[in-house]
Amino acid sequence: MDLKKMIEKEVDTLFERIVQIRHEIHQNPELSGEEEETNLLIRSILEAEGIPFKTFETHYGLVADIVKDPALPTVAIRGDMDALPMPENSSKPYASKKEGIMHACGHDAHTATALGCALVLNRVKEKLPGNVRIIFQPAEEVLHGGSNQMIEDGALEGVSAIFGLHVYPYLRTGQIGYKYGVMMASADSFSFDIYGKTAHGARPHEGIDAVLVTAMVINSLNHIVSRRIDPLHPAVISMGKIEGGNAPNIICDFVTVAGTVRTVNESVRKKIPEMMEATIKGICDAMDAKYHFDYKFGPPELTNNDHMVDIVKKAAEEVVGKEGLIDLVDPVMGGEDFSRYLQIVPGAFFRLGVCNEEKGTCVPQHNTRFDVDDDSLAIGMKILCLSAVEALKEMT
Repeated sequence: MDLKKMIEKEVDTLFERIVQIRHEIHQNPELSGEEEETNLLIRSILEAEGIPFKTFETHYGLVADIVKDPALPTVAIRGDMDALPMPENSSKPYASKKEGIMHACGHDAHTATALGCALVLNRVKEKLPGNVRIIFQPAEEVLHGGSNQMIEDGALEGVSAIFGLHVYPYLRTGQIGYKYGVMMASADSFSFDIYGKTAHGARPHEGIDAVLVTAMVINSLNHIVSRRIDPLHPAVISMGKIEGGNAPNIICDFVTVAGTVRTVNESVRKKIPEMMEATIKGICDAMDAKYHFDYKFGPPELTNNDHMVDIVKKAAEEVVGKEGLIDLVDPVMGGEDFSRYLQIVPGAFFRLGVCNEEKGTCVPQHNTRFDVDDDSLAIGMKILCLSAVEALKEMT
């Protein structure tokens, strides 16, 4: 039996177990940086299978190594583990047991799929053309992202290529989405505070109205993308949080605003903070207000390696057929810290279709009713495993 058939057979054999693991993780979601139970579950399974792994003192990430021969090349597969701070609206038996926390982005499926790859590849280890590292990453949902922590702790040392996936409710189960070049946007965050002066609401001329100044700032910031950025380079500036004021008859002296910036062009990305601060400063100077502006760069845009995308497409075609391959064509403005791995080693990130109307799994991510079609897990495992094998074959 050739290696491809061996991998597919092992995936099919382990499928029900991986589904159970996914359900267990889904029932016990953990926020970014708090993935202790998920870590312990993965460790217990790896230990039972005799797969060596490494843990870390400062976070709950793990690295498992399927080593055929240390002298051979190593390819990595990554799965992220964290959940979101939102309630789950589900009657399914594996719904979240933790109030206000749920796997609304599918990281439970990512973890289970990566773990499934570890079990499968370990069982066919002697037939592998090289070594495979499975990276179980914490804290993908926060600005600085767990990929930074994993990279700093050596997760990519000795790795020649990397593959990852994300479940996608906009594609049907049995479809995968691929994208050459830039696939996802950078994801930065910002906040600014406006300082005015209180006065009686009936005597506004005696104060400096931080609410009015903030309104002018927000209106002007929304013009940056439409009037100062080349329309051929998509960008988004969104303000999602605003707080200020104490009473309806008091001129407000302090307002704080927070938001996000998304771009798919690094030069545009670098210009936006300067444009934003110049706008805030100009309005505050004109209105005699003060301000504080803070801008934090998050993950860069996710840029796939073209050849690694070819490898994924080849593997996917063997699993779902050519009709299951969907060219995503355009990038999306969502962010993903897998991009940091791709700055260091070549790799590819793809979308795994999970939409099944009968199972109710076509709900968008970050929604209280989000869920994943379990049948997609086998597809994801097969594509990841076969992609890793094909990349290794080319390196040996």
